[in-house]
Amino acid sequence: MAATQANDPRSIVSISKIVSVNPKLVQPQRVLTLSNLDRQCPHLMHLVFFYNNLPHQRLNDLSLNSVFCSLKSGLEDTLALWYPAAGRLWPNQSDGKLNLWCNNHGAVLAEAETSAKISQLGNLSEYNEFFEKLVYKPAFDGNFSNMPLIVAQVTKFGCGGYSIGIGTSHSLFDGPATYDFLRAWASNSEIVKGRSRSDEVPKPVHERGILLRGTLEEARETGNFPSDTSSRTMAVDHLYHLIMQTACAQKGFPLQIETPSNSKKCVLKTYHVSGAMTENLKRKHFPMQRGSFPFSTFEVLAAHLWKARSKALGVKKEKQVCLQFAVDIRNKTKPALPKCFSGNAYVLASIMMSMGELENASYESIIEKIREAKNKVNEDYVRSYVEALEGAEQGSSLPPLKELTLVSDWTRMPFHNIQFFHGKATYASPLATPIPQVAYFMQSPTHNMAVDIRIGLEAEHITAFNHCFLTMAS
Repeated sequence: MAATQANDPRSIVSISKIVSVNPKLVQPQRVLTLSNLDRQCPHLMHLVFFYNNLPHQRLNDLSLNSVFCSLKSGLEDTLALWYPAAGRLWPNQSDGKLNLWCNNHGAVLAEAETSAKISQLGNLSEYNEFFEKLVYKPAFDGNFSNMPLIVAQVTKFGCGGYSIGIGTSHSLFDGPATYDFLRAWASNSEIVKGRSRSDEVPKPVHERGILLRGTLEEARETGNFPSDTSSRTMAVDHLYHLIMQTACAQKGFPLQIETPSNSKKCVLKTYHVSGAMTENLKRKHFPMQRGSFPFSTFEVLAAHLWKARSKALGVKKEKQVCLQFAVDIRNKTKPALPKCFSGNAYVLASIMMSMGELENASYESIIEKIREAKNKVNEDYVRSYVEALEGAEQGSSLPPLKELTLVSDWTRMPFHNIQFFHGKATYASPLATPIPQVAYFMQSPTHNMAVDIRIGLEAEHITAFNHCFLTMAS
């Protein structure tokens, strides 16, 4: 059976209710100063949770109104502690930089229904344009001050199943903080009576503290940061090099780098990497290794993806290519960030070499470079990274360079385990992001040790990538 698509008559989604949701306990209004890490991407990031694995009787007992009311009540409880999520971004009058005005304006929750059945959507791990109808998207005029920081839509399907589509501002939360917030909301929403609420989340800490630029400079002056200057922000240096490389190829500025308005549309693809496939990849490239392998699944898949993508996109051998990946810095600062820190706490680590070197490099040497880059992320690296973002345009995104491969590891954030209903989600699907070329590594909800890799590719490169990524792993 063909999957229901966005233009299918069955794909009509009717929104019946939209409400503002405010904290149950209203907090005094205040301005929360954001770090430069928070200001990188003030856009909403969307996830759609599918729940169609409940016992048939339980589905029949649940009305859309009861589910909506439970979610609303749970969100009111959750916003009492996670109160910045009920606020709005607000530009500082002196320099225009975005901060967070905790003004209790509220999140937005919508109720919707469709005659489509979840089974008609096909493989839920594969992106489907119909999924975009399962998230509430308020009109956006470019003014982030008017945009709610949390939006959600609960949709009942013709089969009795449900989806919950949620958008969270990336200036508010990073991935781990989003995971904690959603766990707290699910725990507070007793959609199914008698469900265990054992998944308690620690109280969040919203102050950006050590990550604020002035605080970082003060910490270095008082000796809490090392004076070693060899730990340059390689991610920034490498990105600058790639941009200059493109400029030289085009004989100067302005660069003709494709923007979202004129770029070829990325197709979001999901590649299911089974535990057996990962094991085969390790055995193929480390045939002499006995017993357990001394490297992580992330490291070997990141090396493999970098090789495959760069080759599939036809990068010339003399060009420099770069792999950048997110590193959680919650334990990289001194003092370490508090448990359940709710802001953005990641920087990009980076490695670069020529395409010719990448083609000839062994997996072992690439993994060693990945580890070296990860180990360079120390206190001084964080300080330099935050300083480097000081002059960056807010809301600007990295240019879609084919020489740049970006990876974000979500395997420690199993969103499908979040139980809004009684039981885990069948799938939690991320929608298109501001930088669709980023590869997201996600836990598979159906197979232990398996990883789902979601990546955006131009249609003309999909066949080549399939060959390079899948054939090179066999």
